[in-house]
Amino acid sequence: MDQIRILGGKPLSGTIRISGAKNAALPLMAASLLTAETIRLSNLPHLADISTMTDLLAQLGVEIRMDGLAGNGGHAGRVLSLRAGAIAGTTAPYDLVRTMRASVLVLGPLLARAGRARVSLPGGCAIGNRPVDLHLWALSELGAEIELADGYIDARAPKGLRGADIVFPRVSVGATENAMMAAALAEGETVLANAAREPEIGDLADCLVEMGAEIEGIGTGVLSIRGVESLGGAEHAIVPDRIETGTYAMAAAITGGDIELKDTRCDLLDGVLDKLRETGLNITPTDTGFRASRAGDNRPLSAVDVETAPFPGFPTDLQAQMMALMSVAPGASVITETVFEDRFMHVSELARMGADITVDGASARVLGVDKLIGAEVMATDLRASVSLVLAGLAAEGETVINRVYHLDRGYERLEEKLSACGAEIERIKDGQ
Repeated sequence: MDQIRILGGKPLSGTIRISGAKNAALPLMAASLLTAETIRLSNLPHLADISTMTDLLAQLGVEIRMDGLAGNGGHAGRVLSLRAGAIAGTTAPYDLVRTMRASVLVLGPLLARAGRARVSLPGGCAIGNRPVDLHLWALSELGAEIELADGYIDARAPKGLRGADIVFPRVSVGATENAMMAAALAEGETVLANAAREPEIGDLADCLVEMGAEIEGIGTGVLSIRGVESLGGAEHAIVPDRIETGTYAMAAAITGGDIELKDTRCDLLDGVLDKLRETGLNITPTDTGFRASRAGDNRPLSAVDVETAPFPGFPTDLQAQMMALMSVAPGASVITETVFEDRFMHVSELARMGADITVDGASARVLGVDKLIGAEVMATDLRASVSLVLAGLAAEGETVINRVYHLDRGYERLEEKLSACGAEIERIKDGQ
């Protein structure tokens, strides 16, 4: 398997263009199953998960065409056209679903459009128990008959889906997305209370409205969806990736650098930027994003406490990166994970680089050290992978990261973007 090699200790300086959000692109691609007309998505990131979803949708009968690259040299995102003129199949097989949890997002659209779906229980990152129980419960509230057998979700809606009042017992991004897509074609009105409010939810809702869906309450915790008989096509630009944005802002902070982040939005991660300001990072809004800088600032980083929470709270997908940053901030910080269990598997690898971190249940106490030391480490999941990259950028000496295929699922051209800002980073291909 490929490795990434980093020689750390260099402040980063330059400009990074933020890609379209993977977590928005995947449900938007699944939404193509809701209509016989063409959905054209721009600002699409080039990632392994996008390729997996493309393969899955093609197997279900979606005609897919890459319409070219938007922007100079393709660096402003790809443009993808999807047309599900007819549903050729309703089974999402294990060999495709096992690598990507978001594959379960075809469940709601298939049920709404074709009246049945057979979807393998999903895989993805090994970050604890991430059940699909809320997805199945919400769809059953809409009239679906659901059975679990042989590792598959077998769902049918022989009488069609019907609107319902659904109060989620806990916030779930995926369940909100699946229920919203299914409700768009259900008979009558559906109300989703305690719905997820992440920007990716709003992006999906905006696209569905462009397709002819009737949705109110976008951006709030209560979504009202009045089902329509059919949906049409749309052209939609995918929202910038707030997790990539936060990651590169932390790269500026941990290296004492100065990075301009383009084609992104501060409002997508206000809470994160507030925390980064507390650490001592200077955030300056620009016309196309913002500048993150600690260049020329001789003051040390400040330790801050962080607790993950659904949007607009601090995102769990930035927890590992924040831990890497806090590992070199003098003083003590406490990072508490409230969204996923077992999402501290990067702790032992950061410790190999000299980090002083103690885990107690859902919290980790981080004592900042003077410096990290390069080491050979292993990635355990997508965000843990990039936390090790951040640590390697700040560390003294050489860091080699194994199992970097996780990175390819969520970060587009990571080595290229960091190299352009002065990082000494390279990918070592398997067998070299």
